[in-house]
Amino acid sequence: MSGPGHDDQNMPAAPWERARRRPAAVRVPLTRERIIDAAFAVLDREGYDRMSMRQVAAELGVAVSALYAHVASKDELLEHMYTRLFEGYELPDPDPEHWQEQIKDYARHGRARLLQHRDMARISMAHVPFTPELLPHVEYLMAVLRGAGLPDEVAATAGDMMSTYMDGFAFEESMWEERRRTTNMDTWDEMQVTLKEYFEALPADRFPNLVELSRMMFHENNDSRFELGLEIILRGLASYIQPRDQG
Repeated sequence: MSGPGHDDQNMPAAPWERARRRPAAVRVPLTRERIIDAAFAVLDREGYDRMSMRQVAAELGVAVSALYAHVASKDELLEHMYTRLFEGYELPDPDPEHWQEQIKDYARHGRARLLQHRDMARISMAHVPFTPELLPHVEYLMAVLRGAGLPDEVAATAGDMMSTYMDGFAFEESMWEERRRTTNMDTWDEMQVTLKEYFEALPADRFPNLVELSRMMFHENNDSRFELGLEIILRGLASYIQPRDQG
């Protein structure tokens, strides 16, 4: 007990008083951007097949119902994730004199975006990019192809073909990466050696071309394969361009 003249300020606070005085934890508002961030974290860790709205909610420490105030469904969330990949990418003006290099840059950036996160190529193939945020990218691709002098029918088909090439190539890369995860191989280089040895061991009398080309099918890295594929496509497209009148 404290008597008259005792300094109460020097007495330690009771435990319940210390708890009462502890500042309340700051609650971070739930936003669509935070939900997308959490969804990418879940996707990279679990993959497309195992990703769920419940896991995204758990990543954020909220109830699943809280997510639906910001996104209507998992499909809508996937669309927002796909759109996020295009943020910050500035589209240059079409340059007919350098159209092939512009198409290459477009494809390189597209593949790089898809490889930023696990299974994004698979998500891309399921979502047609005709949203207000993504239409400018489709418009730019068509402008470059038409500006190069390609006939309209060829330009329209080539635009779809480029998207298919980017998605398909990145999807193949992700597929092999998933397969590597289930083996005891640490790197893609190890898997390349295994594949090369498999084709080299085929009966040469039945599969002469596969055996002969096995040295070339797997000796380059994926960047080199992607670039060669682009070159093959662009040389084919260039053959459709009629020489401009010089007069």
